[in-house]
Amino acid sequence: MSSKEKPTLGGTRIRTRKRNIAAPLDPAAFADAVVQIYLDNAGDLDLLAKSVEASDLDFARYGDTFFEVVFTGGRTQPGTTKPDEGERHPYSILDCESKHEAILPSVIYIQKILRRRPYLIKNLEHVMQKLLQSMEFLEEDERKKLAIFTALAFSQKLSGLPPETVLRPLLKDNLVAKGLVLSFVTDFFKEYLVDNSLDDLIAILKRGKVEDDLLQFFPSAKRSAEGFSEHFTKEGLIPLVEYNEKKLFDGRLKEMKSALTAQIEEETDISEVIDTVKQRLKDAKLPDIEVVRLLWDVIMDAVQWSGKNQQQNANAALRQVKTWAGLLNTFCTSGKLELELMYKVQMQCYEDTKLMKLFPEIVRSLYDLDVLAEDTILHWFSKGTNPKGRQIFMKALEPFVNWLEEAEEEE
Repeated sequence: MSSKEKPTLGGTRIRTRKRNIAAPLDPAAFADAVVQIYLDNAGDLDLLAKSVEASDLDFARYGDTFFEVVFTGGRTQPGTTKPDEGERHPYSILDCESKHEAILPSVIYIQKILRRRPYLIKNLEHVMQKLLQSMEFLEEDERKKLAIFTALAFSQKLSGLPPETVLRPLLKDNLVAKGLVLSFVTDFFKEYLVDNSLDDLIAILKRGKVEDDLLQFFPSAKRSAEGFSEHFTKEGLIPLVEYNEKKLFDGRLKEMKSALTAQIEEETDISEVIDTVKQRLKDAKLPDIEVVRLLWDVIMDAVQWSGKNQQQNANAALRQVKTWAGLLNTFCTSGKLELELMYKVQMQCYEDTKLMKLFPEIVRSLYDLDVLAEDTILHWFSKGTNPKGRQIFMKALEPFVNWLEEAEEEE
């Protein structure tokens, strides 16, 4: 080695792996900074939105903390709504009046924030879930404010806030049992229906996956159709009561139709089918008119149609009428119900092309089998009110009506 050469280290150079060193979380400092923005702007939400937009705070990391400050005025303790240590401000959602006009500006303010920072929607969901599941720790007036906010959030379509993430968490057994959930949804329904239709509300409930059984909001002691009607009638939500009654009614009809369809397809003895109908009538309290309509639907649905062969279809339909005439006769117990059956036959023959020409034959068969009385047929012919296909069917039925009238004159 030359004396001028500098010594070097031999061997392989060892490379050390670089590691990302994450800054420690400091939600307290973030919360204090947001509170200070509120205080500096004296709660003016327009100025607040601009200040938040201009700030360099780490909202992506502390999104939950931000909404805790928005809703409660400061940080809350983990898992509760109780205030944590740190600064607080008096302009939160839970501090304002429990009125539409007082809470709507906060919804609009949050909408502005979410337009700039759409990723915060998940944090809003988390904080709302936390507040809803901790309702027992809130005062009654605070729960009402939260209900009004939730209704306005959906009414204003708050950046796609998903109903299922808000409504499903309500169904905690202890909250339902204490009546807190029923009180909350009542305030929610009333507020939402101020500016929206019942159909809009039902759409929200369907998306929230709670529409199928609204009774789940009721404590077990009040969980009945009667309890539902009594509560929401008292609260002035008559359209909701009517909707629920119709839904229950349709459900009972569907269950009855399913049971009868199975019996008729299996050719169960007619006396057993009659017993089933009577029991269902007793349990479900269905109107006689609906039962007559349902029976005709079930009987005709069970016909084995043969495609385009009109004569075979006619024979099959008339054979079905003859087989189950005793069932119809049992429940067509008045002229009004007989007339309703005629209207039902008229509608089906009008809507189903393969039955269009069968109307007079079906009516004649029902007459021969003592299901329809002469007076009922003559009343339909002279004073019937359903216009669907009426002129066509009157012309087709005219020879039979003439025969009835002539026979009556001879007697």
